[in-house]
Amino acid sequence: MISLDEAVTARLESHGARFEVLVDPDAALAIKRDEFDGDLEEVIAAEDVFEDASRGDRPAEEDLEKVFETTDPLEIIPEVIKQGEIQITADQRREMQEQKRRQLIDTITRNAVNPQMDNAPHPPERIENALEEAGFTVDPMEPVQQQVDDALDALRPVIPIRFEEVTIAAQIPAEYAGSAQAQVRQFGDLEREEWQPDGSWIGVITFPAGLQNEFYNVVNEHSSGKAETEIIKDKDDLKTR
Repeated sequence: MISLDEAVTARLESHGARFEVLVDPDAALAIKRDEFDGDLEEVIAAEDVFEDASRGDRPAEEDLEKVFETTDPLEIIPEVIKQGEIQITADQRREMQEQKRRQLIDTITRNAVNPQMDNAPHPPERIENALEEAGFTVDPMEPVQQQVDDALDALRPVIPIRFEEVTIAAQIPAEYAGSAQAQVRQFGDLEREEWQPDGSWIGVITFPAGLQNEFYNVVNEHSSGKAETEIIKDKDDLKTR
């Protein structure tokens, strides 16, 4: 379950009665769109249906039976969300908007590069400032992934930007290979790997280009700066060596 502070109220009025449930805002939107595939008990603040959630008042059981043909909260809660309206306070809206804004900046930073600077990653501060300059407003009620394209359209007149992937080969000396290769694997799709006779490890991995600086930092940190890396320009020529 989530805390009350994280929850919003979904409200349905039907047959002269009111029904309210407390739910995570993102999960509520997913349920409303029939896109939710998680565990309902993990995204609600109470396994209960209320007449007035702020006071803790509950509706009569006969009203539940009349409208939903059940008194089971876990069956009723999704129906209240789907058929009703999601209520958020001004403070909740501001908090949700700020959270989505940070997520959006992080998503763009991790995936975007500057094509005029040899596909160098954009720092988060540059993305944040450019979004502000472009006047882009984050919608707190929409998933971040559905706002990325609109954000990029707003950013392009302000800064050179595009989404890109990069493929990098890394060779890690034997004394560091065990722990370092485990860290490297987490960055994206491992295209090839090979353990050398001397115990060193070579891996070729593809990941969002915006993570290049972080990738190099992790590789250097876990190999004491002794690893070698090379950007693979043409994935058709992928090979370990």
